[in-house]
Amino acid sequence: MLFNKPRAIEYMRRCGLDALVAASWVNVTYFSDYYSWMDPLFKEYMSAPGASSNLEQGYAVFPLDGEPALIVSPLSVANAADSWVSEVVTYGATGLDGGLPPGPLADKYQRLYDGLHRPSLGATATEALLSVLKARGLLGARIGLDMEGLTEPARQALAGALPHAQVKNCSNLLRLIKAVKSPAEIERLTRSAAINEQIALESLTLARPGRQMGDLAQHYRQRVAELGADVDHYAYSIRGLGIVTEPAYALAEDDVLFVDFGCLVGHYFSDTGTTLALRELAPPFAERHAALRAALAAGMAALGPGVKGSAVRGAMWQTLNAHGITATNPHGHGLGLEIRDYPMIMADHGLRLRDDCIDLPADLPLEVDMVFNLEAAIFTPGVGATHIERTFVITPDGARSLTPQDRSGPVIPRW
Repeated sequence: MLFNKPRAIEYMRRCGLDALVAASWVNVTYFSDYYSWMDPLFKEYMSAPGASSNLEQGYAVFPLDGEPALIVSPLSVANAADSWVSEVVTYGATGLDGGLPPGPLADKYQRLYDGLHRPSLGATATEALLSVLKARGLLGARIGLDMEGLTEPARQALAGALPHAQVKNCSNLLRLIKAVKSPAEIERLTRSAAINEQIALESLTLARPGRQMGDLAQHYRQRVAELGADVDHYAYSIRGLGIVTEPAYALAEDDVLFVDFGCLVGHYFSDTGTTLALRELAPPFAERHAALRAALAAGMAALGPGVKGSAVRGAMWQTLNAHGITATNPHGHGLGLEIRDYPMIMADHGLRLRDDCIDLPADLPLEVDMVFNLEAAIFTPGVGATHIERTFVITPDGARSLTPQDRSGPVIPRW
């Protein structure tokens, strides 16, 4: 189970909620372990030309008391075979050929087959959601609704059908719940980070003057797939000119590059980076890299439960300033089902994490089992770039590396 159920229940009680309803596909996955590659891509006009560009709607329901439910299209329902949610509801006509008797099915598929042959709970996902809420006695309840993933027609339909409910936007509450990872999430994040680190460093050993960076990226793609992960990004700098993924670039003998890469395991992101140098660093770059190492060390030393993200970022910033470096943005960010989850290790801009359920400073204190990166880079346009990025998990006593990541120096291939 990906879902941090104890944390969700704690916040539901604190916020006076009887149920949470996920409506964005990333939160449906979080609530239920269900995932279909089509859901984040398939828009209404793709099946009904002229319709909206809204994504097809789906839901996951988690009541404080009672059984959860997952609401997905009949064509995608088999993706719920490994979901921990026992009640999987479809809607509308199945569009499936039932003219032949089925063969033997494993239990997890049999329950889905049986569900397809029950009377439909509605013509749309939203009608099915209302049927689920009614069956659980929640039509007049206090419901936290994931407004961020809700289409406008669905929002209007729910507003009209739930006149007696207290429907509250809980989009930021869900981000807060997701900020602390469950054991299953940490397992996936660790595997993702380990594969990313191994194959990214392996790809960098292929660097040679005259070789295309695209060759290194292709090696990364192929090897990541062989280990059962999916590619997210393989990015680099060209002579310090920001971050790129697309241009063809042949390496030069004096190159010093920012490199950054990430993959996914079970839809959970990894993201890390280092410095690639084709020869020993010249003094200006060696000094910059030393400053980055010192900044990461300062940030790591500040990590621990209760420490605010801005304090960690501040330690990194002050260290770089002490080295005479101000044109940079040391920071950090959480990792999860999205490439950037809370917590954000940023300066405190005075903003708040606010919706109808919570209102608190966005500069969150770190908590045990938060997983995030610390990173710092220096781009010198027309010359080169240095970079260090590592991933950590907060422990009761401080923090630990999620996976071994040696950033004691740049990667310098030998040829």
